[in-house]
Amino acid sequence: MIKNFLQELRTQRWDDHRYYHHSRINQSLHFVSAVSFMFAYVMLFIDPVVSALVGWLVSMTSRQAGHFFFEPKGYDHVNHATHEHKEDIKVGYNLRRKVVLMSIWALSPLVLLLDPTLFGLFKPWASFTDFTRQVAKIWLAVGVGGLLFRTVHLFFIRDVETGLVWMTKIITDPFNDFKLYRKAPLALLKGELIDPGLEKHVKHA
Repeated sequence: MIKNFLQELRTQRWDDHRYYHHSRINQSLHFVSAVSFMFAYVMLFIDPVVSALVGWLVSMTSRQAGHFFFEPKGYDHVNHATHEHKEDIKVGYNLRRKVVLMSIWALSPLVLLLDPTLFGLFKPWASFTDFTRQVAKIWLAVGVGGLLFRTVHLFFIRDVETGLVWMTKIITDPFNDFKLYRKAPLALLKGELIDPGLEKHVKHA
């Protein structure tokens, strides 16, 4: 069972890399995201509020900007797949689902403006610092909720193992991305916009 779990984890990681990380800009932004996420993981045990602020304002924004603005969305000649096909078979959050998640994140501070107590959960904020810390707590809940929602969703539309593997992949992505994309910024500085090694790796996979 553990062997199957690890194989499925490798498969999900490989599919994510080969389908969604062609751009060196995207890879470089994932490197930035990985470093900041690892910092956020440490801060989670020290100050969860700081962890949430770094995780969303730096880690998630840099990560998703790479996907939305820099990753090619035309026909994928390396994998012989259309963008629409890749979106349909995406295990986790495809771009459409990411729009929903990021919209919830971006609009969530408005709830505190409409109801400073958040339906009685918080003391009314009295300063910008109070407001920021309460927003960070909401963002932490959005992050955890988004992870658990898709995991449980996969339990029903795929199977329990796929959901647990995906959750494991997401949690460990910062460490894997650091390893995969640590050389991307240097390659980008050399003028490489698309990873030239991806096609070779796909052919030999």
